[in-house]
Amino acid sequence: MHRIEFFFDCSSPWTYLAFEQALSLFPPTVAELVWKPILVGGVFNTVNPSVYAAREQPVPAKAAYARKDLQDWAAYQGLTIGQPPVFPVNSVKAMRGAFVALEHGCLVPYARAVFQLYWSALADISRDDVLAEAVATAGLDRTDFFTRIAQTGYKDHLRQTTDELIARGGFGSPTLFLDGSDMYFGNDRLVLLQHRLTRA
Repeated sequence: MHRIEFFFDCSSPWTYLAFEQALSLFPPTVAELVWKPILVGGVFNTVNPSVYAAREQPVPAKAAYARKDLQDWAAYQGLTIGQPPVFPVNSVKAMRGAFVALEHGCLVPYARAVFQLYWSALADISRDDVLAEAVATAGLDRTDFFTRIAQTGYKDHLRQTTDELIARGGFGSPTLFLDGSDMYFGNDRLVLLQHRLTRA
């Protein structure tokens, strides 16, 4: 059985696309999907500060095409991706919460709800009342969830997976590893990963 590690932060629209595409392309009969929540801002701060420079001084033609490209991919996958008024967003609570969802076996409905709240409903997922909607959708206990994500262990876990991605050569979200060392970055690379699997 092949193993695909999926490093992700719900604050990225390309990661939303990759998340849904991975679930479609890599069912349990094809590969084991191992979810690795990260804080992509921590990755940018450490190894990829060019992201911030590009935001401060965007190339107009490139930025316009990127917006079109994103909508083309969203239409292709049947997803609604808008422009949240709060961007970039502080996703630290949401991503700590992904570990709580993992422990309860409900990562997929939880992460999907967070993605939809931010990118489709354009809600601020840094707010507890908004994040509570994803908690409810996933069937998690609200009080227990917010108690856990404030604990040191969950803070450390998120920091550790973020550091792990950096140590393995990653520089953004989504990043996937096939069977340990074969790295793929970005939503549009999942078809290459699928091709690699068929060859294997």
